[in-house]
Amino acid sequence: MKVVTWNVNGIRARQAQVLELAEREQPDILCLQELKATPEQVPEALRNLAGYWCYWHGAVAYSGVGLHVRKERFPEAPEFSHPPFDHETRVVQAKLVSRTLGELVVASIYVPNGGKDFAAKLAFMSAMEGYVAAHHDAGRTLILCGDLNVTRTDRDVHPKECKPNAIGQRPDERALLERILGRGLTDVGRALDPDNDNLFTWWAPWRNLRQRNIGWRLDYVLASEIVAQRATSCPVLREFGSSDHGPVIATFRET
Repeated sequence: MKVVTWNVNGIRARQAQVLELAEREQPDILCLQELKATPEQVPEALRNLAGYWCYWHGAVAYSGVGLHVRKERFPEAPEFSHPPFDHETRVVQAKLVSRTLGELVVASIYVPNGGKDFAAKLAFMSAMEGYVAAHHDAGRTLILCGDLNVTRTDRDVHPKECKPNAIGQRPDERALLERILGRGLTDVGRALDPDNDNLFTWWAPWRNLRQRNIGWRLDYVLASEIVAQRATSCPVLREFGSSDHGPVIATFRET
């Protein structure tokens, strides 16, 4: 099973690139963030992506998420919905039935940046912790994908970008991310590449920072332990597309 997550930074500007990514990678689950568009404004070629159950959840603002599930892998239509902590069209989830994983919940998540309302960001993340705990208590497995707007540790920020107490690097938001992980989730990218000090997913769009790989790791695939144990790869496509984020691609073996 292949899961792709990408903050597109404007779905209308990235239409051709999303189509290229879907065609090239053939993901079973495609999660998109920062659409900056209402569902009606999503380009027609993407709105009903061939071969996928599609759900768009957005508004004309710095938010919006999409979640797309391959029909060949999951023939039964998913139950798409928004969890209670959804804020500014930032979360969509799908309940799926997996032959090997049982009841599986996949979510595309775009955590608020926090620059304008940091308290709202902390509240959003606190609610995420309860969301994860509730699903695990109910016996479901989880795959949470998206731009979480937090670097886990200083190693997830290039040394030239480390800024003590900068939003995205603050101890309180990092502690919340660890609490979410502590509810039974694994950070798949870091688990598979534990010694990589250059594992970044976002680069500020100036001074050729992307080309020089001077970035932050903000985009994640988080999975319940039973899923994470099957992960075989989780690279970042730094050179793909014109968004300031790179797609993250997690692949899981069947058994």
